[in-house]
Parts: sequence; C-alpha cells; structure tokens
Amino acid sequence: MLDEALRRDRLVVLSALLLLTALAWGYVVWLAARMSAAPAMPGMPAMGMQGMGMLTSAFAPWTTVHFLFMFGMWTVMMVGMMTPSAAPMVLIYAQVARRSAALGQAFAPAGWFVAGYLLAWTGFAAVAALAQWGLETLTLTTPMMSIASRRFGAAVLMLAGAYQWLPIKQSCLSQCRAPLSFVQQHGGFQPRALGSLRLGFRHGMYCIGCCWAFMLLLFVGGVMNLLWIAALMMFALLERVIPAGRSFSRLAGLIAVTAGVWMLASPG
Repeated sequence: MLDEALRRDRLVVLSALLLLTALAWGYVVWLAARMSAAPAMPGMPAMGMQGMGMLTSAFAPWTTVHFLFMFGMWTVMMVGMMTPSAAPMVLIYAQVARRSAALGQAFAPAGWFVAGYLLAWTGFAAVAALAQWGLETLTLTTPMMSIASRRFGAAVLMLAGAYQWLPIKQSCLSQCRAPLSFVQQHGGFQPRALGSLRLGFRHGMYCIGCCWAFMLLLFVGGVMNLLWIAALMMFALLERVIPAGRSFSRLAGLIAVTAGVWMLASPG
C-alpha cells in the first residue's frame, strides 16, 4: 500500500515538474518567435505597457517596465532550464515526505522546497537582467541580445571554461550531485514550510555556484537562441546525473576555453 502511494506521489511530483518546465519553455519559444519577427515589424510601438515593443532591431532606453519585462523573461527562462536539474532532489523529498506522513510525522510539502529553489534562481535572473542592461550600455551586446564583440565573447568563453576546473565549482557540483548528502549536511528534511523553503533556497544557491559561469554563455550564443538554451539545460542536467559528471564538467570547460582561444585568434 505504501509502495503504491510512493509511486503515485512520484508520478504526481514528476508531472508537476514537467508541466512547470513545459509552461516555461512554451513562453520562451513564443518570445523567441516574437523576437525573430520583430525586425520585420517596423510599426511596432516603443517600449511601454505593451511590453513587446522592446523587441526591435535598435537599442531603446531601459525603463522600469523594460527592466521588469527582461527580469520576467530571465526568470521564466531559468525556471525552464533549471527545474529538470532539481527533479532528482524533489523526487527524493517527496518520497521522504510520504514515508514520514505514513509514520504520523509532520513534514512540509515538497512544493516549499521547489519554491525555495526557484527563489534562488529568481535572484539570479535579477542579476542577469542587470548584467544585460550593463552590457547594452557598454554596447557589448546587440539589441537582439547576443555578443557584439568577438574579444568579449572569447573572454566569456574562456572564463566559463576555466571556472569548470576551479575547486569552488567542483565543491558546488558535489552538493548538487548527492541530494541525500546535501540534506544531511544542512539540517535534514524540514517539518516546517519555512525550513523547507530555506533548504530549497540553499540548494538553489549551490546550483547557481555550479552553473553561473556557463549561464554567461547565453550571451555568447544568443539569449533567445532556443538550441543554445536547450544545450545548456542538458549540460546542467547531465553533469549532475551521469556517473562521470565531474569529468564531463571539466571536459566541457576545456572545450569552452579552446573555443574562446579560437574565437580570439580567428580573423573577422
């Protein structure tokens, strides 16, 4: 009976995570389609409450509404990219919650853990939106949100690649690769909602420590390049779940550094 309940709970949680990811990806795909059509729409209004007027082939001054729109875009993108990476931890959390409930012990629902995890990535989205504003101000990116300077693109590639070899990267990755060990090191599963939210937020911060450098590559490949977004999402997932995750991470770093050197040395 308990095994059937556990299987049902895992199915419900997994379905919810897939739905959340699908909704986020649906928005990103829609936005990318609007952006690709924007240059052919010269009559599109300037940025205002209509929001989508920012997707043009020319720079426009950032306003509060503009920033909120970009912050929302980054937030949804991070939800779509990073929710799959949290799935193993959330499924374990749901299983422990069910077993605790069967024993009559209080336990916060897994949704609080997910909320904390996504809250951490929402903070990262705010920083990413500010970074985009700064890069646009320095004309280091194009209005379509890709790198405008080959030298800057090469520097970002080499930075992201080198970070993969640093001890802090490997330390954060080890926390993301071992869900039960992470929970044991940070106070165990929490019976109260606030504690579960805090645990999820801490897990999200470790994941940011693991992935922030490679997320910078969104600027190199194009922030709204769907294939590039999907590739980075798969990378973030694979380095957590495959047995040779650490070696895979370092290999990706070596490739990124090599690509940066090639970009810096190549003409044009």
